[in-house]
Amino acid sequence: MNPPAIAIDGPAASGKSTVARLIARELGYTFINTGAMYRAIAWYLAQQGVPATDTNAVISLLPGIPLQFGKENSISTVLCGGRKLTTELTLPAVNDSVSVVAAIPEVRAFLLQKQREYNKSEPVVMEGRDIGSVVFPDTPFKYFVTASPEVRAARRAAQGLTDSIDERDKNDRSRRCAPLTQAPDALLVDTSAMTIDQVVQLIINDIRLKLAR
Repeated sequence: MNPPAIAIDGPAASGKSTVARLIARELGYTFINTGAMYRAIAWYLAQQGVPATDTNAVISLLPGIPLQFGKENSISTVLCGGRKLTTELTLPAVNDSVSVVAAIPEVRAFLLQKQREYNKSEPVVMEGRDIGSVVFPDTPFKYFVTASPEVRAARRAAQGLTDSIDERDKNDRSRRCAPLTQAPDALLVDTSAMTIDQVVQLIINDIRLKLAR
């Protein structure tokens, strides 16, 4: 049996990444940002001049992309050719194409096993859009973090990002492979009128209650 896997799902700018990072710190687990993995592929494609919409070209490149997935101070990292990717992952070209990249079934299959490997030897808090529904469907620790479109758009703007929340939502929810959806047994957490500390405490209390059972 693998160690605990905490699944934090939700749409863009819902606060799930910040919440997941703080929960991991509080519990002493490793924080895994799966969005960074898809963004790394989107960044690589942009560097190669390959449009994300050219599905066949993307698929043909996958085996040769020099990506490395590791961790640093209990936080997941993504490297490409030995280069640690940080600000590169939020470039406009990446923001504009990551939803298209993430909708390709072969890309998701390519990353799925790499995501699961993190949990084979250690407890993790993993955030994304299909963690509870696809990556760890059997975990009892599932949380769907969301907020109103207006609140999420304001958060996105405060981060200096200009991609459309509505467009991201539409792409994430309508894709055929692993669409953004709340797992039936996930706890819904609407962060619109909550502080980060309140959200973190609510989820941690639920986790500890389940661990004690």
